Amino acid sequence: ALASSLNVPAVRTLVLTGIDSFHDRLLALGYGHITQDSEFYGYSLALGSAEVTLWEQAQAYHALARGGNWSPLRVTGVTAPAAPPAAPLTALLDPAATFVIGDILSDPAARAITFGLDTHLATGFWTAVKTGTSEDMRDNWCVGFSRDYTVAVWVGNFEGDSMRDVSGVTGAAPIWHDLMTAAQGGRPSLPPPAPAGIVPRQTRFAHAIEPARREWYLTGTAVNDIVAAVPPRDRPGIESPVNGMVIALDPDIPQGHQRILISLRGVQPGMTLALNDQPLGSAADRQLWSPAPGAWYLRLQDAGGRTLDRVLFTVR
Repeated sequence: ALASSLNVPAVRTLVLTGIDSFHDRLLALGYGHITQDSEFYGYSLALGSAEVTLWEQAQAYHALARGGNWSPLRVTGVTAPAAPPAAPLTALLDPAATFVIGDILSDPAARAITFGLDTHLATGFWTAVKTGTSEDMRDNWCVGFSRDYTVAVWVGNFEGDSMRDVSGVTGAAPIWHDLMTAAQGGRPSLPPPAPAGIVPRQTRFAHAIEPARREWYLTGTAVNDIVAAVPPRDRPGIESPVNGMVIALDPDIPQGHQRILISLRGVQPGMTLALNDQPLGSAADRQLWSPAPGAWYLRLQDAGGRTLDRVLFTVR
């Protein structure tokens, strides 16, 4: 889903992990043009709804290339003024998770669903790369790295005019490919060594929807077979309130008489609810919640505390 730029899984992931922590992580990675709070951007932040610069993109991907270690970029070279001293590295991203992300973005088969195999994203040496196209096709990106270089490319009109039929893979990717090839200069680029905290596992897919292959997993999460845990219609989830709902308190009704029904499906023993990370009780009990103004995150979790579903709604 990540390598093939599938939007729905990206938004779904942000719903499960929480938008606030993602927003904070982007700020830590140097995205200084994200000036609004997380609620302003909403879940579209997973799709790149915020305004960012080419410099910020290169800086963040450079951290991915260095195993999650971040430092601000600096300008060097004979035509540049004296470069400031290099800042110390800050460990911002988990090395094991960063390795897995790099492995995903380096896998031609993983992006074949959307882009096919014969694209400018494929190089003759190891690279991890991602494209992106803005709303209304105003501009597009291609950012990626080898073992030695991080290259970021932006293609667009300075007036912000739309470029019809030009996407990241057709606009920025050919330039990225040529720049990366020239920078590498024929030197080999091999995959980075696997850090501690991950394990390889031969993975099979139910109904042969994809060929079996070796995948990397964080320690403790590896599986041999990918199957649907339960039929989709019975999968535990939150039916009401729905994600994104805006609820208005009625000023003509005493607030103590106003309730919101929390409706669930597929509830199993041991499941619980949490509201803004505060326990709300067993998921098996019928819940009538007294609303209060604000933004609320409702989370359904299993007996081990793992999030099964999460919705955001607002009370005004």
